[in-house]
Amino acid sequence: MLLLLQLTIIILTFISHENKAIAQYVPPYSSVVVPLHKHTDAAKPLYSVEIVTAYVNMQYLHANFLIDLDAPFVWHDCIIQWNIYPGSCPANTLCTSPVSCEEYQCTDVRASYSYTNPSCSPPNNDSTLPGWGYCTCPVTVVDPVTGSCGQAMLNYDEFTVNPNAACAPSSAFQSFPKNVTGVMALSSSPYALPASLFEPLKKVMGLCLPSTLSTSGVLFYGNSNYSLLPQKDVDVRSYLSYTPLIKHPDSFGYFIGVNSIVIKTRSIGIPANATTKISTLEPYTVLRTDIYNPVIRRFSMVTKRIPPAKAVPPFGLCFSTQVGLRVPDIDFNLPEGKKWTISSTNSIKQVTPDVACLALVDGGATSEHAIVIGTFQMEDNFVVFNLENSTFGFSSSLLRKKTSCSNFNFTLVDSF
Repeated sequence: MLLLLQLTIIILTFISHENKAIAQYVPPYSSVVVPLHKHTDAAKPLYSVEIVTAYVNMQYLHANFLIDLDAPFVWHDCIIQWNIYPGSCPANTLCTSPVSCEEYQCTDVRASYSYTNPSCSPPNNDSTLPGWGYCTCPVTVVDPVTGSCGQAMLNYDEFTVNPNAACAPSSAFQSFPKNVTGVMALSSSPYALPASLFEPLKKVMGLCLPSTLSTSGVLFYGNSNYSLLPQKDVDVRSYLSYTPLIKHPDSFGYFIGVNSIVIKTRSIGIPANATTKISTLEPYTVLRTDIYNPVIRRFSMVTKRIPPAKAVPPFGLCFSTQVGLRVPDIDFNLPEGKKWTISSTNSIKQVTPDVACLALVDGGATSEHAIVIGTFQMEDNFVVFNLENSTFGFSSSLLRKKTSCSNFNFTLVDSF
C-alpha cells in the first residue's frame, strides 16, 4: 500500500517547463489519491495533505500542506535562487527558480487573483536577490490560521504543472501545525491546483476528512471507483446527492444554496440572497445571528429533557451528559429537493467528559456569509467538488453506512 501511495503522489512531480511537452503529455492514469491528515496542535483543527515536492540527493522530499479551498495559488517553505547548481541548495531544503517581475507569469498571477483582506498591502517590484540585479515577483499571501498578511515570491515549482506556486520564509509558518509548511490551494482559481492538472484527470475533487488524529482520510482527483471498507465492492460516489455550485464575486471559494434548516419537522427559512460557503479552515459551522438564534431556540426546545450545562465558548448551547448524546438530525434543505443531513456525530461536540455542545457558532449580525459550513460537520462525510459541471456532491454521515473516511481502500485505485 505504501508503494502505491508513493507512486500515486510522485506522479504530480513529473512536470516539464516546456510548453510543447506539456501540451503533448498525456499521463497514463485517470486519478490521483493522496492521504489526508487531521491536526489539532494549532489554534484550530486543520487538515493537510502530504506530497512529494522535489527529488534531491537521490531521495524524495516530502512536505505537508494545509488544504485551503480559498487560496488562489500554492505557497510553501522554500528558497528561490537564480542559478541552482549542485551543492548550492542547503541540505533538506527545497530550492526553486524565481519568476521575474518582467515575465508575463508575474503579471498574470497578480491580475488573476485577489484576497479580500483589506489590510493586505499590494505587492511591489522592489525585491531583488543578493548578487543579482533582476527583480523578483512578490505576491501577497494570507495566513489561513491567523488571517495575517504576508509576502511570498512566485517561482517555478516542479510539483505543479504551471509556475504558479510561491516561496515564503520559514517564519511564515509559525502558526501552522507541527511539520506543516505549505498551503495547498484547492480553489477554483486559474492558478490553484485543480486548474493545473493534465488531462485525462477531470476537474473532480473529492474530500473525505478523518475525525481522528491516528488515521488518515483521503483527497482524490479524477474519475475512478472509490471504495470504503468493508464495502469493498461499493463505489462511495453512489452515496452522493448533488447540488449546484454557485459563483461568488471576488472569491475563488465554493458556495451552495441553502433554502432552509429543518430540525424535527420545524423549518427555519434562509433569506433568498444568503450565501453558504464550504470551508476547510472554519472548524465549526458558522451561522449569521438571524439564522443562529432561531436554530438554537428550536434545538433547545427539542432537547429540553436533556440537562443543560454552562455554555463553553465558542458554543452557545451545551448539555450535561456523557459521551454519545442522542439528538435529532439537522437537515440543510437545498435546491431541487436535496437534503444534507447533519447527524449527531457531526452536530454535537464533546468538550469535556461531562459536557457536550451543539457545534454551531454565532457569526454575528453582519457576517459576510449567512452560513459557513465547517470541517466538524464534514468529518466522515464524503464531499465532491465537480468543476466540470459546477456541482457539489455530499454523502451525509458515512458512519450510517457502517464506514468512515478512515476506511478508504487504496488497493482498488485504478492502476497507472
